[in-house]
Amino acid sequence: MKKRIHELLERARNVGWMMEPDARELLKLYNLPVTMFHWVHTREEALKAAADIGYPVVTKIVSPKIMHKSDAGGVRVGIGNDGELSQAYDDLSRLEGFDGIIVDQMARGTELIVGAKHDPQFGMVVLTGIGGTAVEIYKDVAIRMAPFSNDTAREALTSLTGSSLLTGYRGGEAVNMEKLVHLMVHFSELAVDLEKNIESIDLNPVMCNAKEALIADARILLKEVQHT
Repeated sequence: MKKRIHELLERARNVGWMMEPDARELLKLYNLPVTMFHWVHTREEALKAAADIGYPVVTKIVSPKIMHKSDAGGVRVGIGNDGELSQAYDDLSRLEGFDGIIVDQMARGTELIVGAKHDPQFGMVVLTGIGGTAVEIYKDVAIRMAPFSNDTAREALTSLTGSSLLTGYRGGEAVNMEKLVHLMVHFSELAVDLEKNIESIDLNPVMCNAKEALIADARILLKEVQHT
């Protein structure tokens, strides 16, 4: 496991961040749940991947030149059939640095953002907030020092102003808190283990429902190597 983690980190050093397929593999090595996906390099492989996952699916560009995929037009959501998928593949294949696409499960539920970054005073800290874009507007986040226990993860979640969205606001579906707490605890352990190598990690969104909590996208930025 340690050897593979080292390989993934080294492969990302040239660009300074980890492409999503490698980021997902790294997360899985820490027992973190990600949406079902396939990394494909041909239209035929994409169609087979969608048949395996089941429509609707999400497609995302894989390119060392494109870190912010949505800004570059590199994400297509709600693809419902082979024709739409073929068109999405053709469009994404024209983007700079094309290295295939991810065909991804389209998970549903309450969106959370979970992130980690290095704080000069406290070391690695984990941030949690409700809502993919809403977190930027309402600043409803909880920050805890990593690593932490199940109790601390649960306390961080219940401290959020919007925590009622997790427990079934106005008859809505309550999320599986055990799965979400498990995700946060293992993520905090990853953050500490990789503190010397990683500047920040963003899991956005983490999709939570009554059955599971799944990471649907991940961005990992590496620290610059200090040469002496």
